[in-house]
Amino acid sequence: MLPTSFRLTYLKSLAAVVVALAFCGAEARAQSRTIIVDAGHGGIDRGGVPGQRISEKEMTLDVSQRLRRILEASGYRVIMTRNSDVFVPLGQRTAIANSYRGATFVSVHFNSARRAGANGIETYYYRGDSAGLAANIHRNVVAIAPTENRGIRRRGYFVLRRTSIPGVLVECGFLTNPYEGRTILNAAYRQRLAEAIARGIRRQPAGYNKPLNPGSRASAEALPQAIAGPDFVRAAPRPRYRRTSRYHRSSRASRSRSRSTRQKSSRSKRTKKKRSSDNIQFIRTNAAFV
Repeated sequence: MLPTSFRLTYLKSLAAVVVALAFCGAEARAQSRTIIVDAGHGGIDRGGVPGQRISEKEMTLDVSQRLRRILEASGYRVIMTRNSDVFVPLGQRTAIANSYRGATFVSVHFNSARRAGANGIETYYYRGDSAGLAANIHRNVVAIAPTENRGIRRRGYFVLRRTSIPGVLVECGFLTNPYEGRTILNAAYRQRLAEAIARGIRRQPAGYNKPLNPGSRASAEALPQAIAGPDFVRAAPRPRYRRTSRYHRSSRASRSRSRSTRQKSSRSKRTKKKRSSDNIQFIRTNAAFV
C-alpha cells in the first residue's frame, strides 16, 4: 500500500499531465498546414472611419498577399477569402473557412480612430483553442512594430464567432495615426508585418517582448479570458450610459405633453363643474323671488 502523501503527489502529477496534453492537443489542432488568410474589407467596403485618408482594404490585401507567398514558400496550403479588390460578405468568409476542416483562420486588418493619437497593435480571438495562436502572432507583430502593445483581447467578432476552426484577427496598426500611417504606407514595413504574422503562425518565438501599454490592461470591450498573461487584456465592467437617443428624448417629450394635456383637461372639467354648480345655485336663489 502506497503512502497517502505519495498517492496525492502522483494524482496531482497525473492531473497536470492531462491538462498539458489537452492544451497541447488544442495547440496541435491550431497548427494546421492549411491557412485561411482573410484580407479585411474590399470592394465597396473601404474600411476605417469616414474621411480616412489611407484605404484599409488596400493595405489588408497587400499584407495578406505577401503573407500567402511567405507561407506557401514554407510548405503551407493557403486559401484566400479574397485575392482582389472585391466585396466578400462576412457570412461568405466564414463559410469559406468552415469548408476546410482542421484549417486555421487568420484575418488581417488595420485599425482606425477619430483620435489621431491612437496607435499600436491589437490581436483578437474568440475560441479557447485560439489563444495560443493569438499570443504567438501578437508578440511577433509587436516585436517589429514601432508603436504600442495594446494587448490580446477576446471578443466575439462575426468572423471569429462564426468560424468552427481556430481563428485570430490581427489589427496591424492605426491608419489614422500620422506616424503609424506613414510607416504602413512603406512597402518594406508591410513585408515585415507579413513575415511577423507568418512567424506567429509557425509558432516561432518573438525576438523582443514589448510590455503591454498600461492603459490597455483592462477594457470594457474585451470578454472574460481563461488565460491571464502579460499581453492579455482583462475584461472590465461595461460603463452604463444614460439613454439619450432620439427615441427616448421623443418619448419623454410625449409623456410631458400627455401630462400637460391631462392637467388641462382636469382643470377644464373642474371649471365646468364649478360653473354648473354656480348656475344651479343662481336658479335656486332666483326661484325664491318668483
